[in-house]
Amino acid sequence: MAETSANPFGEFRSQCSRLLSDALGDVLPEVAPPSLTLDIPPIPQFGELSSSICFELAKKIHVSPLEIAKQIEKKAEEKTRLFPLIESVKAERPGYVNLYADLPELASLTFRSAVALDSEYGYVKSRRHERVIVEHTSANPIHPIHIGHARNSVLGDSLARILEARGHRVSRHYYIDDVGRQSAIAAYGYKLLGRPKPEGKPDHYIGAIYSIMSCMLEIHRLKREIDEARIYAREAGELQRLQRELDDWVAVAAELKEKFPSLFDRLLDEFSREEAPELEVNRMLREYERGRKETRELIREISQICIEGFKQTLARCGISIDSWDWESTFVWNGDVSRCLEALRRTPFVFREAGVLELDAEAVAERFGLKGEFGVREDQVIPSLTLVRADGTSLYTTRDIAYSIWKFRRADRVINVIGMEQKLSQLQLRLALCALGYVDEARRLVHFAYNLVRLPGRRISGRRGRYVTFDELIEEAVARAYDEVSKRSPHLSEEEKRRISETVGVGAVKYALVETDPLKPVVFTWDRVLNFERNSAPYIQYSHARACSILRRTGGAESADFKLLKESIEREIIISVSRFPEIFVEAAESLKPHLIADYLNSLADKFNNFYASLPVMRAEPQGLRDARIMMVDAVRITIRNALKLLGIEAPERM
Repeated sequence: MAETSANPFGEFRSQCSRLLSDALGDVLPEVAPPSLTLDIPPIPQFGELSSSICFELAKKIHVSPLEIAKQIEKKAEEKTRLFPLIESVKAERPGYVNLYADLPELASLTFRSAVALDSEYGYVKSRRHERVIVEHTSANPIHPIHIGHARNSVLGDSLARILEARGHRVSRHYYIDDVGRQSAIAAYGYKLLGRPKPEGKPDHYIGAIYSIMSCMLEIHRLKREIDEARIYAREAGELQRLQRELDDWVAVAAELKEKFPSLFDRLLDEFSREEAPELEVNRMLREYERGRKETRELIREISQICIEGFKQTLARCGISIDSWDWESTFVWNGDVSRCLEALRRTPFVFREAGVLELDAEAVAERFGLKGEFGVREDQVIPSLTLVRADGTSLYTTRDIAYSIWKFRRADRVINVIGMEQKLSQLQLRLALCALGYVDEARRLVHFAYNLVRLPGRRISGRRGRYVTFDELIEEAVARAYDEVSKRSPHLSEEEKRRISETVGVGAVKYALVETDPLKPVVFTWDRVLNFERNSAPYIQYSHARACSILRRTGGAESADFKLLKESIEREIIISVSRFPEIFVEAAESLKPHLIADYLNSLADKFNNFYASLPVMRAEPQGLRDARIMMVDAVRITIRNALKLLGIEAPERM
């Protein structure tokens, strides 16, 4: 057996599979065996792996599962000497075959592999390497990245890191949605101010302009509609509804004036001089899509200002973008028009009330894609509006051209987009199918995620009510500083600040990735910055603890893994050996939260070990050295797993 392995538990699993196959061939040579699967038993007493194959065989040969299991046990026990990672095979009621690892052998293989592979331990490479585009964040360039976008950023970055470690060539893309009405509103306010130099962080400044302008436009619209309702004596209920909506926006205006007094007054002064502000916004929207030079320069300018702020935020969190893709590019270069023309030539496009529609239901039926795309057969898929009555395109229409562009550069495309966009992403895939890109549609993945909730806070970008990613990080770092100062008062001020930055940023990122993406995240500080359980600081502290132990040790040349007999030691051996398998599952199923779950579990085991068993004072020398190697393997594993989530592993805390 090799001294090192990229996947120690995988080696054990492979040996178990070969042993069972050999034993089955001896016991039932005339019977074609069903597919052999090996599962992790629910409790350690049942071994490291278990097979239920005897239940399937019993149906074929009409013998009890337990009897077959006992025969397999007998034959397998005769062969275990040929499989060094297997200690024994046991038949268990009512018919399971349980396999037990030779723990000293598995420990030796695991710990030596971790030390030898070091920064690559756990990162099992795929046999087939792909070009993958992960598009994430893609927040509109009109206000700062807020807590909802932050989950997108962290999940997208983790996916990219995991897939890259798997051996794929990954490119991280940001889709700049600069064509929509929101960009026109922000640009209109920026123009009214005379295109000033941003005050403070650029994206926050643009966000303030956008919120104030949205508020003023809504108040202007509602006042006009109320006046019309009174003139034409419309129903009292409608008038009351409009008045309630106006009252809400007036309250928002008061909030914004208190938050941005000078900017609010300057914008209000300029806005009050405008005769038809809504028409001006609509004009800018149309002109930008048509590529009119003056408007194009204005909206690009304000978008670039906002993006500069995004780059600062993402850089602080260790999140990088390889390609910033402008939505407007695909309009101006004719790609969107060519897609529309191609769609018009298909039998799936029709007009309704002057609006161009794609019959998504007909596309799904024609290609038989409902089941494959996760749609019930009795579910009717709504049509996709391609072009408005005024001739301007919609976001999903432009996304068709963008998706084709991405597939010229990638084998697989992963769009990290909120789960509320499920229908739009389905319609996008069906539009690609209508154009003949069926294989590409199958390789387009909508990585959906749920909302982030802050108890007691309501988020609305238009109303300026949001918690920015920057604010979240600042508060996390400040809270981390207090905790680090309390726990390690001997550290220099510079060390405290550096560690607090690492811990604060890591705490926020872990909190946004550790929950299943389809479940909402409830963000509370007592959980996010808990140094005692399930948080990045808890895991980082475990890594720092391992580093502290290793700083006090010499070599570990005399390790005797037969002396690792305690149950917690067994748990750590199995856990570290399984990291490569967990990594592969996370990469293949696109589930970064599996890495977070694994990290928390390993940290729990390591801290239990630390609290109950000595390392430096362990006797004899062989036990001491074996535990030192185990601590080193835990350190390497925690560091490598944290790296997949974009979280630093500090050596001191």
